[in-house]
Amino acid sequence: MPASLQADQLLLLPEYVLLADGPQRDHAVVIANGEFDAVGPADDIVARYPHLTPLALPGKLVMPGFIDAHHHLTQSFGKALAFGEPSEIYRRIWVPLENCLDENLVYLSAKLAALEALRGGFTTVCDAGTRASGDASAIATATQEAGVRCVLGLICNDLADDIDARARAAIVERAQQHLARWDGHALVHPSLAISVPEAGSDGMLQTAAAMCADANAVFQTHANEHLASVERSIVRRKMRPIEHLHYAGALGPQTLIAHATLVTPSELNLLARTGAAVSYNPVASSWKGNAVAPALQMAALGIRFGLGTDGTRSDAFRLLDAAETAQRFAFGLATGDSSCGAGELWLDRALQGGADALRLNARIGEIAAGKAADFLLVDLDVPEMRPSWDLTWELVRLADRSQIDAVFVAGKLRLWQGWPTDWDARAFLREVDDIAREVVAQAPIQRVHVAPSLQPLTRMPLPTVE
Repeated sequence: MPASLQADQLLLLPEYVLLADGPQRDHAVVIANGEFDAVGPADDIVARYPHLTPLALPGKLVMPGFIDAHHHLTQSFGKALAFGEPSEIYRRIWVPLENCLDENLVYLSAKLAALEALRGGFTTVCDAGTRASGDASAIATATQEAGVRCVLGLICNDLADDIDARARAAIVERAQQHLARWDGHALVHPSLAISVPEAGSDGMLQTAAAMCADANAVFQTHANEHLASVERSIVRRKMRPIEHLHYAGALGPQTLIAHATLVTPSELNLLARTGAAVSYNPVASSWKGNAVAPALQMAALGIRFGLGTDGTRSDAFRLLDAAETAQRFAFGLATGDSSCGAGELWLDRALQGGADALRLNARIGEIAAGKAADFLLVDLDVPEMRPSWDLTWELVRLADRSQIDAVFVAGKLRLWQGWPTDWDARAFLREVDDIAREVVAQAPIQRVHVAPSLQPLTRMPLPTVE
């Protein structure tokens, strides 16, 4: 690990800097006090900072850290349990698993997820809230120790069978405390969530959304993800989930809807008119979804959206590829659209689009003076990136996380070549492995998919032909 990257002030001279208008050569970046202090043509920047020693980085790209607009940090113990499962796995896997987590297990699970996110190039993750008991402080501790920026959701569901007015008031008070506790924090940004619209009363939906609007925070919910949930909403409320949110007064610029894969034209218009944002989660659609969100149409309508993993796998470059590929398979092939937004759209939505969806675009999402120094140092001197003709497209389709040499959050070097610089991640992984096995064994998880036997298939003898 180069000591030069751990200085309080840095003047970097990479081969490329990824700016809002695309990759730029012969540019320099200055980092000071956890922020980008200056960005511009190399000669000008070097002349302005004669007291700093320029650090030449040939063959390297400095780019903003990726933003995961939808994650479940306390589900990391069971990632592979979702493989091969039909939709609505939260009922059979995630709720039973999270209900078995105590405060220490929440901390360990969240720290594992945070480490994986950083290794994949994500410097910000948006946690949708855990169903485990507690006040989410264990998640905040874990993400801060790992060094990742976190939008920290607190679930405010109020439609339990035995809930009464006092219990609803307690939920609101807890939500107020959560927003106040993390207000202005350097790395933790508070958020409120209702798991799905049907899990909240109209009053709670409206109240939580209004509280987030007042606090400049994000109100999160899963909506229009699976056919079963859409049909339940139609049966119970005579409205689809996004229509229900609008009816309850919970659809606005503060609202972040996870998935939105099954949307009608009128619901798309609602999203556009109200300024609500969407987390487009293409890998989740591939692994356990009923559809692919019409992200290209959302972009054309001006609907705000970022990219999310949904806790599937935290590899940002693979997420970019999945985002474009899913649109091509679901919509592009049928219409002859060969570019499906091209590389620029998907890089933008993984960076500035994600920051905007999380209401953090004034702080993160691009390399610009005054913004937090959340960035990656990416190795371009690899066979996959040579020869280079269009770096933007190449980052979407060819790059992978093995090229990420360094991850910085708030100007601090958090990972070097995939591993933390200030704590023993390998010892942590050994600890987690044993604990996770115990938790999963005890949780009342119900899997539909049964893994095939590892024994070779017994072949029946062919009939004899007379």
